[in-house]
Amino acid sequence: MSSKPPQHDVDESALEVSTPKTWAAGIPGVLVSLDRAVEQMGVGRTVKTLRLLNQREGFDCPGCAWPEPQGHRKMAEFCENGAKAVAEEATKRRIGRPFFAEHSVESLQGKTDYWLGQQGRLTEPMVLRPGATHYTPIAWDDAFTLIADELTALSSPDEAIFYTSGRTSNEAAFLYQLLVRSFGTNNLPDCSNMCHESSGSALNETIGIGKGSVSIKDFDLADLIVVIGQNPGTNHPRMLSALEDAKKNGAKIIAINPLPEAGLMRFKNPQNVAGVVGKGTALSDEFVQIRVGGDQALFQAIGHLLLKWDKLDRTFIENKTHGFAEYAESLRELDWDGVLTATGLTREQITRVAGMFVDSKATIACWAMGLTQHKHSVPTIREITNVMFLRGMIGKPGAGLCPVRGHSNVQGDRTMGIYEKMPEPFMKALENEFGISVPRKHGFDTVDAINAMRHGRGKVFIAMGGNFVSATPDTPVTEKALEQCSLTVHVSTKLNRSHVVHGRTALILPALGRTESDVQHSGEQFVTVEDSMSVVHRSRGRLAPASEQLLSEVSIVCRLARKTLGASHPVAWEEFEKDYDVIREHISRVVPGCTDYNTRVRQPDGFVLPHPPRDSQEFATVTGKANFTANEMTVIEIPEGRLLMQTLRSHDQYNTTIYGLDDRYRGVKDGRRVVFVNPDDIAALGFSDGQMVNIVSEWKDDPTGVVERRADAFRIVSYSTARGCVATYFPEANPLVPLDSKADISGTPTSKSVIVRLEAAA
Repeated sequence: MSSKPPQHDVDESALEVSTPKTWAAGIPGVLVSLDRAVEQMGVGRTVKTLRLLNQREGFDCPGCAWPEPQGHRKMAEFCENGAKAVAEEATKRRIGRPFFAEHSVESLQGKTDYWLGQQGRLTEPMVLRPGATHYTPIAWDDAFTLIADELTALSSPDEAIFYTSGRTSNEAAFLYQLLVRSFGTNNLPDCSNMCHESSGSALNETIGIGKGSVSIKDFDLADLIVVIGQNPGTNHPRMLSALEDAKKNGAKIIAINPLPEAGLMRFKNPQNVAGVVGKGTALSDEFVQIRVGGDQALFQAIGHLLLKWDKLDRTFIENKTHGFAEYAESLRELDWDGVLTATGLTREQITRVAGMFVDSKATIACWAMGLTQHKHSVPTIREITNVMFLRGMIGKPGAGLCPVRGHSNVQGDRTMGIYEKMPEPFMKALENEFGISVPRKHGFDTVDAINAMRHGRGKVFIAMGGNFVSATPDTPVTEKALEQCSLTVHVSTKLNRSHVVHGRTALILPALGRTESDVQHSGEQFVTVEDSMSVVHRSRGRLAPASEQLLSEVSIVCRLARKTLGASHPVAWEEFEKDYDVIREHISRVVPGCTDYNTRVRQPDGFVLPHPPRDSQEFATVTGKANFTANEMTVIEIPEGRLLMQTLRSHDQYNTTIYGLDDRYRGVKDGRRVVFVNPDDIAALGFSDGQMVNIVSEWKDDPTGVVERRADAFRIVSYSTARGCVATYFPEANPLVPLDSKADISGTPTSKSVIVRLEAAA
């Protein structure tokens, strides 16, 4: 191994916390990201990679799923966290057999997630044998034989679990689900189960498709953009440019969030002079500091006021919707006391916000995981669609619904069939295309998969990317579940926590990254991805692979399929590996909207998948129309002396990947075990700013009563959160999230609705 960084285990009691001097996102971050890139890649490699990032002839950012602009693209079409993501993947640091010989699995278990991620790129397949203390090298063919033997020895295909991360390409995802269904199961949990599953559940029911209905061009045409439960400055920084342009075009922006995040307040765009030397652009016209989980009540109140004022698009309602009368009746009388308790807002502000909906002729509603990770998440998103239906804000320029996906190609993976309960037309198309039989029994989602493993019903776990242990809730339970498996397999580019929490046998299979050239029998290949707005486009890496022993995800799936399913299987796995165009030809005949895939994806900006509500105000719901819904208001009851906790990312983090130990926008330096608490709550509970506390979550698990979970040694940070609400970083706070506390209908873990108490640490 070369270029090994020093270990960085942090004394959390010594971390620094300062108040940010200005609520602005932008130019400082670009300087930070360039420094990180040069540190990891060197100057020449930094220039080579960043100039290709999000360009037509380059590669798609391995970070978020925010779309590239159609037409002209900037020379630097990336954000701070995108540059960090590329630096992490294209780093010159390497992990080979000397590293694993030096470090036992037990010693690695004691390292921080940050330290593990900073060691560099994995360079060869590694195996941990039963009873062994260290990973050792294994040949690729031997690794595939080991997996195939374990799979074929199972009593039932349903004892195998095949997880997928959102970074997997369309081609690899399509082949992965084909392998899994050919093997005989629909156990295809993925990261969507933990993130936007609630969005898909609500949107499929109300508009007939689980995807957003806007394009990037709509932001230029909007009168009003509502950003709900989302922190663009950290999670989707390139969205700030779209918001800045919208402001210049006259749009108003409402930010609804428990924390006054930097990216919601002011943006200093590093791409223009005003952003570099000026004050930047003030983004939010109205900041609505809502209590955690109060969004459903807020949108019920907005709907009530629109009905009361008769500010409705009657033509849209009468011609395109179903269930209006029942919805209107449910809001005829509104429990205003419940609304004010749930939201923590004043009636005056709610009325003012509703008036902004009235004044807008084109409204976009955006949201992210601040809405999707509650028990009542699906009803919450239904209420947003209700308000948009009242104003006719579907299928018109500058208007629509915009769930902002958090990971590059997480939406594409679902389109390609990574889902435990794909609809019948897709399954029938697979059978007709390949001459195989696929199972119809629904498989495990993420929570079901963990429960299956912990109870011995899941025995082999294979992860195509991701960091399952750090992404999932109830960390000790998840770890014990994986340890029950006979085999755990992780297809990865870098070391992470999931590699040191293992089954009886464990494999690490190193894969090519987005930045790297993929050369197969027919020549250099490209892959495709789908962004948050249904645009499918190419991605082609140009760097030499980090090791000659790396395989592409497509190669890994194809070789595993041949070994597991045998030479007589009717699918031409070997041809897929040789030429990815062959894969896309099959996709074009199986996946709706992908006709003539190979031709259309070679267009400069790719192509847009069909979206009937957006394209023609047609709705493939059970009623054939956009469905209003009547939902009972949820007011989360917090016992005396308790707080409502949400988990979130630091600014120096993307999903489970931790780039550094600072959170510049929130004033935290060199540490992560912090809990953000309103100063009035700190005083009321008898604590002080900077005090070390343990966090105890309380969950009523009938019939056993209240079950407690603990996470120790967090530093209180006085912060302007909504009263009664606290925030902590994941994965550090994941042990506090009960596995079986999940959203109704979608099954998403309730990481934004955890009742906790704080105890003084020893």
